[in-house]
Amino acid sequence: MTDVNRPAAVLWDMDGTLVDTEPYWLRAETELVHEWGGHWSMEDGLQLVGSSLTNSSRVLQSRGVGLEPDEIIQLLTSRVLEQLDDAVPWRPGSREMLFAVHDSGVPTALVTMSIRRMADHIAASAGFPAFDVVVAGDEVVNGKPDPEAYLRAATALGVEIADCIAIEDSEFGVAAAVASGATTLALPLHVKLPESPAYTRWDSLDGRTLEQLFELHAEKVAR
Repeated sequence: MTDVNRPAAVLWDMDGTLVDTEPYWLRAETELVHEWGGHWSMEDGLQLVGSSLTNSSRVLQSRGVGLEPDEIIQLLTSRVLEQLDDAVPWRPGSREMLFAVHDSGVPTALVTMSIRRMADHIAASAGFPAFDVVVAGDEVVNGKPDPEAYLRAATALGVEIADCIAIEDSEFGVAAAVASGATTLALPLHVKLPESPAYTRWDSLDGRTLEQLFELHAEKVAR
């Protein structure tokens, strides 16, 4: 593959894309709402997948959690980190693809709505310097589905967003990636995403090659 067909960077979502932490978040949300006398279901949690933590905290407030948004965010993050201390649930093929992209010399960014201390924890667990840039949810004004986080990542890397591949799993995340102008790969896990000409949908990265990933950008360049 010629250099012109290689992406300028690969931008990775974290929760649900690289690591299947959504069950950890659901457990933390459920425990917190129940502690305040409310009810929280799996369906409630799935509605928040990919959303900013600020938005999620407001939803939890509406269910009776009597804490300020930042208190909710910090508490949920701490409870998810406690679970991550037991195991980091990498999605099949994700760590391998992350290493392949890193080994190819193509820059990478982690673009997540989790706060920085969570992002740094996952980045460190990769076992190699996986990301050139990290953009976390507490570092942006507008969370996903707004494209701000992806645009910030491209700017920080010194590349054009249209020359990047963004990898996402959720409706909010895919919307943000598409709106940014990046070539978008959707890897839905806990949510259903329809087929769309706006993005490519794979079941997972398991069994996929670096060449297949980069071909998504090459096809876009050729159009």
